[in-house]
Formats: sequence, C-alpha cells, structure tokens
Amino acid sequence: MSDPSAVPSTIDLAAGFPEQTREDWQVLVAAVLNKGRAPDAQLDGAAAEQALRRHLEGGLEVDAVYLREDRTLGSPGRMPFTRGRAVRDATAPWDVRQRHDDPDVAVTRAAVLDDLEHGVTSVWLHIGDDGLAVGDLREALADVRLDLAPVVVSSHTHQVEAAQALLDHVGDHPSVGGNLGLDPLGSAARLGTAPDLAPLADLVRAAADRPGWRAVTVDATVLHDAGATDVDALAAAVATGVAYVRHLEAAGITPAQAFDQIEFRVGASADQFLTAAALRALRRVWARVGEASGVPEAGRGARTHAVTSLRMFTREDPWVNVLRGTLATFGASIGGADAITVLPFDTVLGLPERLGRRLARNTQILLADEANVARVTDPGGGSWYLESLTDDVARAVWARFQQIEASGGAVQALADGLFASWVADAVAQRDRDLATRSRPLTGVSMFPLVGEVTPDRRPRVHLPTAVGGFAPRRDATAYEALRDRAGELGRPAVVVHTLGTRRDFGARQAFVTNLLAAGGISAVQEGAKVAILASSRAGYAEHGASAIEALRAAGVDTVLVAGRASELGDSAGAVDGEVHDGIDVVAFLSDVLDRLTPPRDAGTTTEGSR
Repeated sequence: MSDPSAVPSTIDLAAGFPEQTREDWQVLVAAVLNKGRAPDAQLDGAAAEQALRRHLEGGLEVDAVYLREDRTLGSPGRMPFTRGRAVRDATAPWDVRQRHDDPDVAVTRAAVLDDLEHGVTSVWLHIGDDGLAVGDLREALADVRLDLAPVVVSSHTHQVEAAQALLDHVGDHPSVGGNLGLDPLGSAARLGTAPDLAPLADLVRAAADRPGWRAVTVDATVLHDAGATDVDALAAAVATGVAYVRHLEAAGITPAQAFDQIEFRVGASADQFLTAAALRALRRVWARVGEASGVPEAGRGARTHAVTSLRMFTREDPWVNVLRGTLATFGASIGGADAITVLPFDTVLGLPERLGRRLARNTQILLADEANVARVTDPGGGSWYLESLTDDVARAVWARFQQIEASGGAVQALADGLFASWVADAVAQRDRDLATRSRPLTGVSMFPLVGEVTPDRRPRVHLPTAVGGFAPRRDATAYEALRDRAGELGRPAVVVHTLGTRRDFGARQAFVTNLLAAGGISAVQEGAKVAILASSRAGYAEHGASAIEALRAAGVDTVLVAGRASELGDSAGAVDGEVHDGIDVVAFLSDVLDRLTPPRDAGTTTEGSR
C-alpha cells in the first residue's frame, strides 16, 4: 500500500498547462465570431469581446468573461449585509408564504388550511376591492393557529382597516408574528392618490408591543409590475423606507425602532442572477442608510420578501409560468430572501385553483428540501459574476436614490412624476425589445402553439386604472392582444409557399411558421390572401419570379418574402415586403391581421353616418 503521507494535500489542476492570458482568450473568441463575417468586417480580439457584452435594464452591463479578483466577501449578519441578514437555518431556510386574494371567504378559508397542511409556513391575505373583504378576515383565518403560522396582510384600497382587522383578530392570543402591511406610498402609487402617512405611528407602536409583529411593508412590486427596472424599483423602495423612518422619528419613534418594523417586498424575475444581485444590493444599500441614521449594526439588515414577478407571467401557454417561477425562486433563494411567494401558474387566467397553488408551494419545497438549495447561506458569494453584478446594482440603486433625495424625497418624487418618467422610459425600451423579440417570451413570441386551449378560471376583480396610478403591465399583453384578434377572425391563415428542396426552405419555413403563430395565425399551403415565400437565395433566383406570378394568379393580394427582397434579383419589386429577424414583429403581425380582416359590408351604416 502506498504511503498516504505522499499524497499532496492540494492538487494544482492547471499544472503542466501553459498560462493563458485574456488576450489569448480574445483571439479564440474572434476566430469563432469571424467565421461568418466578410473579410472587411473581421473583428480583432478586443472588438470580439465587446461584441459578446450585453446590456441589462437599469444601465447594467454584463461582461463576456469575469476573472478572479481580490475582494473582502464579509459575513452574513454583519455590515454591509450583502451576504444575508443572518446565517440561514438549513432546517427552516426561508418562509414559504402563499398569497390569497379570492373574495369568496369559504374558498379562501379552505385554501389557507390546505396550504398550511402541505408545506406553506405563513399566510398572506390580500384585502380590499381586488381581494378579500375586510369583514371576512376573521373567517378566512378561523383555522389558522397563530402560534404556529405568521400572517401578513396587504391592501391598496383598505390598508388601515386591514391592519386593524388583523390586530383585532389576534387580540391577546399567543402568536408568532406577522405584518400589518402598511405602505401608504405604495398604495398611493397604485391608486394615483396622495399618500397619507398619519396612521403609521400609532399602528407601528401597536405592532411593536407584540413580539414578532411588524407594521410596514415597502412594496417595490408596485413599480416593478408597472414596468420599472429593478434598479428604479429598488431605489424608490429605499427612498420610501427613508420617508417612513423620518416620519416615524418625527412622531417619537427612533430610527432603530423604525428599522425593526419595516419589510421590503420585491419582484423576482426569471433572470436568476439579477434577482439574486438585486436582493443582495438592497440589503447593502439599506444597511448604509441605517449606518447613516445611527441604527446599531445588528438592526441594519433589511428583511426581504420576494414575489415572483407578475410582469413576466403569461396567459398563453401558462405552463411555462412554472419554469419562470422556478428560476425566480432559485434567484430569490441564492439572494437570501427571508420569505418567498411563488404566484400560481394560472394567476393571469383568473383566481388560481388548487393545482396552481400546489405547484407554487411545491416549487419552493422541492428547491429547499430536495435540491438542497437552502442549505448554504449566500451560495453565490464569491462568484466573480454575481459579486460584480451586485456591486453594479448597488451603485446604480444608490445613484437613483440620491436623485430621489435631491428632488425632495419619495413623496415629492411620486407627486412630481419622477417615478412615472422612469417607468415610462423603461416600458418604452422594453416594448421595443419585446416587439423585435430581442427579449423573447417562450410560448408567446417564441415557440407558440396555435390553437392552444388555456384552462378556465373564475375571473378576478381588478382595480380600475386610475389617472396617475401605476397599474400592473405584463410583458406579454401586446402578443395576447394579437391572439385575441386572431381568435375573433376564426383561426386566420397565411400561405407559406416553399421553393426548392427542404434544404433550401426548411430554416425559413420554420422561422415564418413560428413568427405567424405568435399572432395566432396558422401557416397553410393554399387558400389565403397573404403569402410568404420561403427559400434560399438560390431558390429565390431559380423559382421566385414564377412563384410570385402563380400566387398573384391564384388571388393572393399580398406576397412577402422570408429574408431580403434583394435575394429575388429582378423580381425584388414584385413583393410587398420582407420578413426577417429583427423586424417589429408586433407591427408586422398586426398588419397581417389587418389584411386578413374581411372588409365591412359597403351597405352597412353606423349611427354616426345616418
């Protein structure tokens, strides 16, 4: 037997290999990227690396490669709290918090009990005009043991009433705590009204008298779901928290006491690393605010509640929402969220049913207990990419926060339209990206299924969109509107006319078929007023002219070409347009549906024309 002492304690896996530099890597990247480029468009190493960089919302940039860098990582539970508010307990990694907003109190009561019996650890009731009635709160919680399960409430329309109803229900009974959900600025932003901070102090004092209870939830999902970037939503949330601390201090409540009463609710998207970085950056920024406010170090760690983003959820192919929710939950977990809510996959369709709630809670339970994601505190800590992205998000959030403070604070920024301008800018850019599919939506703008039957759900009551209010705005709505139009037309179709062999037309046929399906339009071989040619450059040169002539003779009104019209040579002017990657897909599909819409009966008159 060999001598164990002869085995080295560490093994250098790079030993024997020549040392490689960043410049060496750039040369390899350039060689790959230049394969399809013309001789006069070749990239050098630096340009090749730049070509691989991509931009995220909020002015963030992702490099092509990240190299080792020396940095002090810090520890969980200590300044600057980047790595977590505290060391994670592997046996109870985070609070699995399920949301309930069904106005039928009997349904809600049964759903709450069912969730608690199958792994949910706290209850979230949404109260008000778009949720459960205030008077039904006691009935909804009738089966909940307050000494075992925390309860939180939220409301846009009845915040103070919901908070008081929860306090009244708890009374003097033993309880493990919860949150009264007060966020007057968030409510005002959603409803387009002026915020009223007056009730905060008394309810904060009432909550502070009960162990485990808090009064305030700074809800960053209001701006997030309306379309704000993660950076802007977090900056507004930090500024809102500062406004509450100042208000409470004026009422005799110290900053340390105010910090202990605040929880942040943030949106978690399918960009798992950005979600993790956002949560880590939020804790860092809020800890800096606490330091400047004289809050003792132990009390500066921000409590965070991550909610899977409503903005990313889709009505079409809703099963993909399960995957989106999983990615978001993973990101929230590695970001150190104290509580996580996964919206059911059928949330957009209406009021979720038992299957949706079951999949939502099991997403968390499987990740925590079977995938063991939660057994490590800050598992992404030290990752060169995640640490760099966290730095970038924190700096961007701090810069935006300073802009809010310079404008007079969160209340003034809301009133003056600063937040509205940020949301409008983000929505405009995102809509362009969604329309061109540079930001793809799986199952909607990419890989859609024409003729899909979505599950039926009971309708949800939505708050009316008020002037100046930040209503939720989902990314998929433009494509869903196209699908609705197609449904009204009764499964419209476009001829996809292929030329040559499958080798010639296969790729472009698949591209066009999927693009049409994003608008609910089927691809057929004949019998439609609009046709799209699909082939290679050689196929167009050989068969294009005769194909266009045959289609026109068959009664086709509009002939388009997949690719560039110039590929048709002398017949380029005979087609009505091009279909290729990078076009405004929403505008294109809307135009096609216009062309497929039967004209109105010339003899029909409207009331206004009589």
